[in-house]
Amino acid sequence: AATVSLRSLRTFTSFKVPVFRLYYGAMLAQMAAMNMQMISKGLLVYRLTESASILGLMALANSLPMLFFSFYGGVLADRLRKKWVIFVGDLCYAAISLAVAVALVTGFLSADRPGSWVILLVYSLASGTIMGLMMPARQAVVAEIVNESQLMNALALNTLGMNLNRLIMPAAAGFMVEAFDFGATYFFMTGLYLLAATFVWLMPLKGHISLRGGGALADIKSGLKYVRHEPTILMILIVTLVIVVLSMPYMTLLPVFTEDILKVGAGGMGVLISISGIGAIVGSLVLASLPNKSRAMIMLIGSLVLGLALAGFSFTTQWRVARGMMVFVGLGQTARMTLSNTLLQYYVVDEYRGRVLSLYLMEFGLTSFAVFFAAVMTDVIGVQWAVGGLAIALVVFVVLVTLFSPRMRKLD
Repeated sequence: AATVSLRSLRTFTSFKVPVFRLYYGAMLAQMAAMNMQMISKGLLVYRLTESASILGLMALANSLPMLFFSFYGGVLADRLRKKWVIFVGDLCYAAISLAVAVALVTGFLSADRPGSWVILLVYSLASGTIMGLMMPARQAVVAEIVNESQLMNALALNTLGMNLNRLIMPAAAGFMVEAFDFGATYFFMTGLYLLAATFVWLMPLKGHISLRGGGALADIKSGLKYVRHEPTILMILIVTLVIVVLSMPYMTLLPVFTEDILKVGAGGMGVLISISGIGAIVGSLVLASLPNKSRAMIMLIGSLVLGLALAGFSFTTQWRVARGMMVFVGLGQTARMTLSNTLLQYYVVDEYRGRVLSLYLMEFGLTSFAVFFAAVMTDVIGVQWAVGGLAIALVVFVVLVTLFSPRMRKLD
């Protein structure tokens, strides 16, 4: 009987490219540290301050720099070798993580020093700034590593790695905090960032520099002008933005569901996040196996599934139904994330790739405003209608785009 090897599967075809394997190792290490940071920083802030408001302030401090600096990150991605932008970014992440670790073990950051949580506020601002400047290059470099026919496969595998990290590393961070302490966790995160930088260092130089000379503001204006005159790119960005704004607030408001609606506590919340991760992993594997056809239509179908699943989750009080809905939430999120990224990178010209992806990555910053709106609405009409109402709006939006935008529907 014929045997099926890893190298013969279309699902993992991008791993045949040696440079992609190095890139993937760097991505896994960096995202592992980021997922550990998500849990450890939030828990540390709350233990230091016992203030939910300060938790919200930390999230805003992390998001706003991404919103502002992603423009400049796009210019850097087009002006410099992307490898060096990513390498320096990983080193900067390692430096600020090490600074927090040292502050913890020396007692400079502790509950005994009122106001020391400001160190973590500065850490959040610095982390958001680094992400805004670095992530356009990390996204854009994929198109320089693999060929055009492998692009969707590579981005799907990238999403798969992110989802595996999201499934495993938050729990690992919680275990390390309880078994050791926050200082040890931050030292471990520093090591992961340095490991990521090592993988990037080993990557050969690929691609080319699109911009030379000129000023950053002129380059940003040029990128915005390009998007304004490219209806396909503009349409993908707008559709993606609306889907993100309508779908993302559920994650931040998930504790309200688990505490007040489903009444399953912190353990139940962990189960829901893991189940969502399982759906996302399945979605990533399916997308990595698909041919390069009808990608916009698949993205719209995935977004419709996401909206319907979020609506079902929002209005149910049954634990079993909620778990089932979260599988499809993860599946739909992965389809939206992978295919919107793929479509942008497929249709953009190399000269503007970094700047266009910087606009795409601004969704991470804009999410904080959508969360704030949903949180305010939760206090007025309740969490079920706040999140469920946005989910219904998402379903209506996707249906309208599918019916009345043949240009979007027919994109491959």
